[in-house]
Amino acid sequence: MVEQEVVRRIRVLAEAGWGHKRIAGEVGVARNTVRRYLRAGSAADKQVRPKARRLGEEEQQRAVELWNGAAEGNAVVVKALLEQEGVEASVRTVQRAVEERRRQVHVAQVATVRFETKPGQQMQVDFGEKKVRLGGQVVKVFLLVAVLSFSRRLFVRAFLNQRGDDWREGVAAAFVHFGGVPWEVLGDNARPLVDEHDRQAGTVRFHPAWVEFCKDWDVTPKACGPYRARTKGKTESGVKYVKRNALAGRDFESFGAMEAHLVKWMAEADARVHGTTHERPLDRFEREEKAALRPLPARSLPRRQQRLKRKVANDALVDVDTVRYSVPHRLVRESVEVQVGEAEVRIFHAGKLVATHARGKEPHGRVVDPAHWEGLWRARAVEPVEDGSKLAVHGRSLEDYAAVVEQDAKRGAA
Repeated sequence: MVEQEVVRRIRVLAEAGWGHKRIAGEVGVARNTVRRYLRAGSAADKQVRPKARRLGEEEQQRAVELWNGAAEGNAVVVKALLEQEGVEASVRTVQRAVEERRRQVHVAQVATVRFETKPGQQMQVDFGEKKVRLGGQVVKVFLLVAVLSFSRRLFVRAFLNQRGDDWREGVAAAFVHFGGVPWEVLGDNARPLVDEHDRQAGTVRFHPAWVEFCKDWDVTPKACGPYRARTKGKTESGVKYVKRNALAGRDFESFGAMEAHLVKWMAEADARVHGTTHERPLDRFEREEKAALRPLPARSLPRRQQRLKRKVANDALVDVDTVRYSVPHRLVRESVEVQVGEAEVRIFHAGKLVATHARGKEPHGRVVDPAHWEGLWRARAVEPVEDGSKLAVHGRSLEDYAAVVEQDAKRGAA
């Protein structure tokens, strides 16, 4: 609203011959406002804005109905659909009409009811990643974090990737660390675990390898709903805790040094007072959860089964997660299969085992069997010669070449 005094000044300045732009700058209003008041004359002492368009009660209900249904929560689409029904309204008017419903939906999405499980019932698992300086180099490290839902005991293992084999190896290592097996394992919808999650039907189709692993360990696989990471909030918090507490601001001489640090840190984490339970996880575990876990299998069960296809480089090495392993040099440029076990790496060519190595974990490291390079050309050491011939720098003397020529001559005469 423009005050009467401002309107009066606009008219006085106009009568004095001022232009619209100059008047607008003088009185602090828009140029179009000056034009409007000068056109309207004395009848327009005040600017009256049109009232905001409001939908009737039935129209509001229809807007909410469309927002919940065909418009899929989009106010712009609601506006268009209302126009098709003969109802004119701005997007802002529609937003006001559905505002309460939008707020209810948002609250339902973010609100979380803490779900507590019985001792030994559930273990939550998740992967996180963090860049860590190892031996002076920045390396991306993948961290599998497992948390017992009741006691909040925590386990973490570092990997150089997060394939299905890494998930299975990490989960099995967590069982061994806790000394028992829970009834179920809750993970997210990562591809190594879940092939398909139908949100509407509420069904999950797990990856076959993950299903077989869970059968071997007699645990039930569970998956949180898509985009509902809070379902496994305990391990989500655990991943953040590992990143911000265990590894934040720390450099390590090697991958092995980082692993040793994490082992020590896990013991410290189990001995802290947890912010939710107000108990030490280790005390809560020893008192109630340890006895509720089922015993570990009597025999070792397979954990890694994937074979990775690789092409042998010109230096007779194959790369797996930045670690390079040697193969016989005759296989250069050939395709091979690499099976990474817990302790060793086996390499196959045409179904035949051609190389076996201890598993390397140091990023950008090399694991080499010298026998794989036997027969390759090597520059021999240059021995000093008495003459000053230029051929000496190549490790040969004139006498060497003379002997070769003499042998060739004898063969020709024969």
